[in-house]
Amino acid sequence: QVQLVESGGGLVQAGGSLRLSCAASGSTFSLYNMGWYRQAPGKQRELVAGITSGGSTNYADSVKGRFTISRDNAKNTVYLQMNSLKSEDTAVYYCNAKRLPIFRYDYWGQGTQVTVSS
Repeated sequence: QVQLVESGGGLVQAGGSLRLSCAASGSTFSLYNMGWYRQAPGKQRELVAGITSGGSTNYADSVKGRFTISRDNAKNTVYLQMNSLKSEDTAVYYCNAKRLPIFRYDYWGQGTQVTVSS
């Protein structure tokens, strides 16, 4: 069982920055592929950024060049640095951890609200 706790959300003006953190419990964090997702009101949850257990990253087109995902396996933590924030980035951001088999190892955090004022 893995528990994920997000932090770092808040209210920021357009053009500003925030850094989200997701702290994971357990001793097998390094085995997990980690992801940040977001869900805006009335919209489906979408992948924002992912980082594999080996450190490879991928990003949604809408955040490329503005957001950076990273992980610190020694601290069991994954980060999302968000720069040049836009009003359309407003959403609840969720941390996800998964590894094979996904039906057994797929965990979500409780979410943290990010609000960008224009």
